Amino acid sequence: MKTTAFTNIHIALGAKMHEFAGYNMPIEYSGIIDEHLTVRNAVGVFDVSHMGEFWVKGPNALPYLQKITSNNVAVLSPGKVQYSCFPNGKGGIVDDFLVYCFEPEKYLLVVNAANTQKDWDWCVKNNTEGAELQNSSDNTAQLAIQGPKATEMLQTLTSVNLYDIPYYNFKVGDFAGVKEIILSNTGYTGAGGFELYFYPEDGIKIWDALFEAGKAFGLKPVGLGARDTLRLEKAFCLYGNDIDDTTSPIEAGLGWITKFPEGKHFIDRPLLEKQKTEGTSRRLIRFDLLEKGIPRHGYEIVDEAGEVIGHVTSGTILPGTKTGIGMGYVKTGYEKGEKRIFVNIRNKHIAAQLKK
Repeated sequence: MKTTAFTNIHIALGAKMHEFAGYNMPIEYSGIIDEHLTVRNAVGVFDVSHMGEFWVKGPNALPYLQKITSNNVAVLSPGKVQYSCFPNGKGGIVDDFLVYCFEPEKYLLVVNAANTQKDWDWCVKNNTEGAELQNSSDNTAQLAIQGPKATEMLQTLTSVNLYDIPYYNFKVGDFAGVKEIILSNTGYTGAGGFELYFYPEDGIKIWDALFEAGKAFGLKPVGLGARDTLRLEKAFCLYGNDIDDTTSPIEAGLGWITKFPEGKHFIDRPLLEKQKTEGTSRRLIRFDLLEKGIPRHGYEIVDEAGEVIGHVTSGTILPGTKTGIGMGYVKTGYEKGEKRIFVNIRNKHIAAQLKK
């Protein structure tokens, strides 16, 4: 298995380790419930160095990105970040990712760890514009510092005014005595905070500085287990569960990252434009169970008559409230909450309430 700059630290801290996307990654330290609540109430740090990073440069960078991405990259100015996806030419999604605009001819794509090679092959295959592509995944480390106390804690380690960086914006500056760190006001938890990008050789110095500064803020390391419960609570899609090569961004509720400006002739535009106008046969929902139960991937979602109207794509027990929560696809007409829905758990139909 591959390792990150922090793998030995995770093991020394007693983390439960497991293979994920080819990496030896920490699943939990003090427990998913404790780690989840730490991020919601204070601040936690995630090692997400397994994510993929591709540079796209040159005079043809923008035309290329306008072709392969669903969102409108042309609206980005330096310092802006954009959520987007790669349409796969068949109405599905190759991956969802972030686009960072550094300069008019310099962009960084941050892709899902499990899809890094798949995405790289897709980007290379569709590069008929001759954009300059560079896969820097193995030479980039990343930590996500998330929670309501994250910004206050991080500010003690940088001269960059983090409070001047709006959501989905970034700056490059010093951090913990290391120069040229990407400080990005993004995250996958909905709890606020920053993601830091740097060279792996600077990782230990940055980690140590974080935990020294974090003593006053209750900083704890957090694993992939709580990362999943945190994102699910906020209804952030997980590739491979809620979106994949068989789901369109329109039916996944990602119409807001699927733009159709004049002159942007991207992959699958005619099909997705038709879906946005005419609608789709199913839609992705986020729900809470009204009774005790755990909605798991693949469980049936049924109507009052017991007819199957969809399936759960992600599910868990919400730490703190012990409520069963999940996401799933249902037939169009059930996504507005006007009709009752239930999750079939061991042949018992548990009522569910839709959430935004």
